[in-house]
Amino acid sequence: MSTPLVIALTPGEPAGVGPDIAVHLAQQPPACALVLIADPAMLEARAQQLRLAFAAREWKGRDAAGQGVYMLPVKTRQSVKPGYLDVANAPYVIDTLRTAVAGCLRGDFDALVTGPVHKGIINDAGIAFTGHTEFLAALSAVAQPVMMLACPGLRVALATIHLPLAAVPGAITRERLTTVLEVLHTDLKQKFGIADPRILVCGLNPHAGESGHLGREEIEVIEPVLRDLSARGMHLRGPVPADTAFIPAQLADVDAVLAMYHDQGLPVLKHHDFAHAVNITLGLPFVRTSVDHGTALELAGTGRADVSSLLAAIEMARSLIR
Repeated sequence: MSTPLVIALTPGEPAGVGPDIAVHLAQQPPACALVLIADPAMLEARAQQLRLAFAAREWKGRDAAGQGVYMLPVKTRQSVKPGYLDVANAPYVIDTLRTAVAGCLRGDFDALVTGPVHKGIINDAGIAFTGHTEFLAALSAVAQPVMMLACPGLRVALATIHLPLAAVPGAITRERLTTVLEVLHTDLKQKFGIADPRILVCGLNPHAGESGHLGREEIEVIEPVLRDLSARGMHLRGPVPADTAFIPAQLADVDAVLAMYHDQGLPVLKHHDFAHAVNITLGLPFVRTSVDHGTALELAGTGRADVSSLLAAIEMARSLIR
């Protein structure tokens, strides 16, 4: 009997809805070996609060794995009260991610799916953390990760990720944009199976700079990069004004859109299909997907957390592995 796909899941912030959706997922686990990297006692307590059964086998390695739910224990530093952040548990969240990435790099896991973390409480603990994407890339020695969100009918990648808006123009250099487009193009081919990806590239400024009257980044950075990469055989279109980039006529023959910054592209995608949107980190040496929502502290332990995005993230991970 062949070994099933092995997917590691880090539920994220223990006071948020990550444990809730992990426990819900365990009720009807996907057709894989699902390894929960978390505190078993914390998950059992959350399951009891939600009035759900919870059982998981001890993870003993992929050679002994079958379909079902497994636990790879990482202990919280303090007891967890749903809905209430505790800075003492920030290192626990980091420990789960370090454990998961180490397992992926060793080949123990085929993919990593992550639940939501609370960046503020991690930084309050004195841990430098701007987001999953950057942290996982650093652990994997990847210089330029690319954040992409996908839902049925739309994929949106980002040229810059978690930066203050004032820092975005300076971060969009020819070197960075070239690398981002190369990573996006490569992973669309290798992980999504798209033989000849077609990428629509947004401008940075209103009206894509209006021929330089509203900014020169399009003329001095974006257009030269698109010319160079198009000459190398990539199918790129742009820079397109962002306010019209997402209309159906523009997207009709496009495999992915590259937005210049976080809130230029992601609000459109989340409006399009929030429940089934998945966060994917491109450029890593393993598959990583994530829910597209936050910790939702007010929903933790209430039974009202929606598991749809986690299910979509699991299914996306399985698809990318295959």
